[in-house]
Amino acid sequence: MKIQLNDEELIRQQLSTNPTACFEALYNRYVGKVYNRCLSITKDTEKAEDFTHDIFIRTFARLDRFQERSTFSTWLYSIAYNYCMDQIKLSNRLTIKPLEDDMAYQFVDTNESDHLEERAYYLANALSRVAPDDVKLLQMKYQQGLDINQIAKELDLNVSAVKMRLKRSREKVRGLYLKTAY
Repeated sequence: MKIQLNDEELIRQQLSTNPTACFEALYNRYVGKVYNRCLSITKDTEKAEDFTHDIFIRTFARLDRFQERSTFSTWLYSIAYNYCMDQIKLSNRLTIKPLEDDMAYQFVDTNESDHLEERAYYLANALSRVAPDDVKLLQMKYQQGLDINQIAKELDLNVSAVKMRLKRSREKVRGLYLKTAY
């Protein structure tokens, strides 16, 4: 009749002389319990099987670190629990993917939108307080996109006169805008 050694004695006696037998004995004793622990944590049979396999590989690779401060089963169960929790945390992490340049413009910042509306309101207010000819000149340049020569031709003015009137009109509107906005 063969005497069965407890876990700690088995590790001490057979690890250095017959590691395969030591690993096999420990595996056969605890594979079911480790699997059940993994299954209770993951609730997934495939993951529990994979995790059990990984836990035993990890445990056997570190068996020389077992210092007998606790029983082998306690040490093994703590490795199993920590491994399962680490894997769950790892799988729950969100992957952060940078937005592509063209996607960044699809999302509107409501604060920015509100700010633009406010600026448009103050600009309209300032434009309502300048002469209609100044407004027409500014609209031709900035809304219609006409260049100086086109404006000069349409208004029958010299190019230098258009430049000067645009400059003065901008300054008037800017002054009124700054008074009302700030």
